[in-house]
Amino acid sequence: MTDQTFNVVGQSVPRRDGLGHVTGKTVYVDDMQFNDMLHLKMVRSPVHHGRVRGIDFSEAEKVPGFVRALTYRDVPKNIYTILCLIGVGPDEEPVLAEDRVLYKGEQIAAIVAETEEAALEAVARVRLDIEELPAVFDVEEALKPGAPILKPWGTNYFIYEGHHCRRIRLGDVAKGFAEADKIIEGCYQPGPVEHAPLETTACIAKPEADGRITVYTNTQALFFTLDNTALILQIPFNKLHFVGGTVGGGFGGKVDVIVEPIATLAAMKTGRPVKFRFTREEEMRVSSTRSGWRMYFKDGVMKDGRIIARQVTTYADAGAYNRHTPYAVTKHAANVAGPYAIPNVAVDVHCVYTNRQPGSAMRGFGVTSGSFAWESQMDVIADAIGMDPWEIRFINAYRNGDLRPYQKVVQDATLIEAMKAAAELVGHKLPDRLLAMNSWDREG
Repeated sequence: MTDQTFNVVGQSVPRRDGLGHVTGKTVYVDDMQFNDMLHLKMVRSPVHHGRVRGIDFSEAEKVPGFVRALTYRDVPKNIYTILCLIGVGPDEEPVLAEDRVLYKGEQIAAIVAETEEAALEAVARVRLDIEELPAVFDVEEALKPGAPILKPWGTNYFIYEGHHCRRIRLGDVAKGFAEADKIIEGCYQPGPVEHAPLETTACIAKPEADGRITVYTNTQALFFTLDNTALILQIPFNKLHFVGGTVGGGFGGKVDVIVEPIATLAAMKTGRPVKFRFTREEEMRVSSTRSGWRMYFKDGVMKDGRIIARQVTTYADAGAYNRHTPYAVTKHAANVAGPYAIPNVAVDVHCVYTNRQPGSAMRGFGVTSGSFAWESQMDVIADAIGMDPWEIRFINAYRNGDLRPYQKVVQDATLIEAMKAAAELVGHKLPDRLLAMNSWDREG
């Protein structure tokens, strides 16, 4: 092989959009303006759980600049479809609330006006008749008898192939616990995390002369968002032209297709461009968060540091609706035992509904929170048996050929090599017995 100079690998490559960002020349969706553009704002639920008995727009209609209101009756398919495109269902979140609201801030009706100020004033004048209902905010409380039921199928949990949770089984955990020298337990509970992007969620839908709608959006998933918008509005996909660009910060939070369908519908109804952007308060209070998790670990450990049994029971707080949490639970279940060769594993992961704002995607969602828990548990184990935290990880690290709990054989493992590199970077001297280990030979 001849010598080769790489253009990217090993080189410092300027970001394509870096200069525009640091000089202030980048154009974000919220910077864009069109002639005759309208503004859309939402009438949101003031309660965490309630029955919608009526909406009165009469005072809102008197606001100068008011154009029109939209309710669920105006939405052709009033259901978010974000999971059906990846084969997960059922779809159960309305675009605009119909007879019930399940979290404080849920969208009930849209107001379209000449200016943002007029839209906000009209929203403030809408009168809602809502019967407040009991709410539940804790994942384990939501599963107890007597908890208010949030889902039409009669449970507060997602159903996985007929089971109340996503389950993973390997070996015999009860036998492993019986043989272990020590049983070590821990509970880990990271709360919901807001993405806090610099640019809030936003889009502009603009009717074109040829009958198409051009949608300028800061979505992270352009074609996914186009597909969902077309499905909700029941129009051919080729009637939509989505234009992406600078996301303005997303981290997973801008894949939920919340603003585009209703803005596009408003543009179709009015024949004018419509902007819908979240205020900073809306971004914090009603956009999807990283889900909160509660994770219980129980480990059977030998005196030499080998973990021979691990039982994990996890509760993911989906909030009021699915969004991406059922999918995150599947990823979580596959990984929550950690990158360790444990012969006996039992994992139960519950996707639970509460009256909180929905959780969704965020940077490795389902796995990131789990890694915090299992690595914290490894430190607890090391302390309990008086072993160096590095050593217990080297001893239990999976190697090529090991079987993961979900019945997949490990290939291309580099955990031991990565830990060696990490130790070198932080100046931690590893003993020779650990330096001799590798990912190919467990006896090495």
